[in-house]
Amino acid sequence: MTQHSVFVIDDDQALRDSLLMLLRGEGIRARGFPSATAFLDALPEERTACVITDLRMPQMEGAELIRHLSRLRGETWPVIVITGHAEVPLAVQLMKAGVVDFIEKPFDPNRILEAVRGCLSALERQEVESEAREEATSRLASLTPRERQVFEALIDGKSNKEIAISLSISPRTVEIFRAKVMQKMQATSLSMLVRMGLRCAEV
Repeated sequence: MTQHSVFVIDDDQALRDSLLMLLRGEGIRARGFPSATAFLDALPEERTACVITDLRMPQMEGAELIRHLSRLRGETWPVIVITGHAEVPLAVQLMKAGVVDFIEKPFDPNRILEAVRGCLSALERQEVESEAREEATSRLASLTPRERQVFEALIDGKSNKEIAISLSISPRTVEIFRAKVMQKMQATSLSMLVRMGLRCAEV
């Protein structure tokens, strides 16, 4: 499983350093940046990560950074906002933009850790689902055209008899193709095959 990074962006060096110490003390990989522009200039290449950012910063404010990250990374980089200037309308706007948590300063360190762990757990679930989707897609590519037809009919909920009629083949032939599909897709049940079909449809 990937060890996801946490990026801390705050122009207050003392606060930034204390957050990094807190996170690293919990075994979390963390890096700090003094501004939004410094972060974007050295934009890390991690596919997934968690970002903690202040709102009021020179050059580029946190809200602009969040909108930028939303376009670049979407849900793969969840954002936690920390701010000493809590404004309800802005908080609502940022939550709609994808911010997962909004924490006022001064904050309880446990509150930060809880938010970060929530983000990292969500990223791990996304990673597991992404790997399952890639695996299902790879298996699907191994099916012959006729096996693919049977696969699609099965996940549409059609019976062997219905598949036989729609493909102009015998029910016995459908059973043979069905067995091959289950074997190639490594599905132990029809429900498992349907889940694979749903994953493949998301690609």
